[in-house]
Amino acid sequence: MHSQILVPVMALVLWSFVMWAWLYATRLPAMIRLKVGFNPRKQASEFNERMPPEVRWKADNYNHLMEQPTLFYAIALTLALLGAGEGVNAWLAWAYVGLRVVHSLVQATINVIPLRFGLFMAASLALLALAVRAALLVI
Repeated sequence: MHSQILVPVMALVLWSFVMWAWLYATRLPAMIRLKVGFNPRKQASEFNERMPPEVRWKADNYNHLMEQPTLFYAIALTLALLGAGEGVNAWLAWAYVGLRVVHSLVQATINVIPLRFGLFMAASLALLALAVRAALLVI
């Protein structure tokens, strides 16, 4: 079964791996430069406090991509299975993915909180629209 909505699903999965690579491409050199080791007997917050903010931002964003997007995956797969992954639903899925990618770029580079929040809210509204459309089909 092929559904248009699966393309943005895979795009967000692959984007998550881009952020994963960016996270380690910045974290590992910072750990070496600052001589920071990870001690499992200490709180993770102690490790994070030693990392420069610009390095932490990438890790924070990667973690964010493991949170709300899980709802996106469930909703998109539900729509695909129902044969409703085309048209408006596919466009909403692309809007969600595009907004999340821009959110990632903002958080990982300049991290302007009001801008990030606006992008997050816009993406959340696209996701809510998808959820409502899926719910109407299921109910």
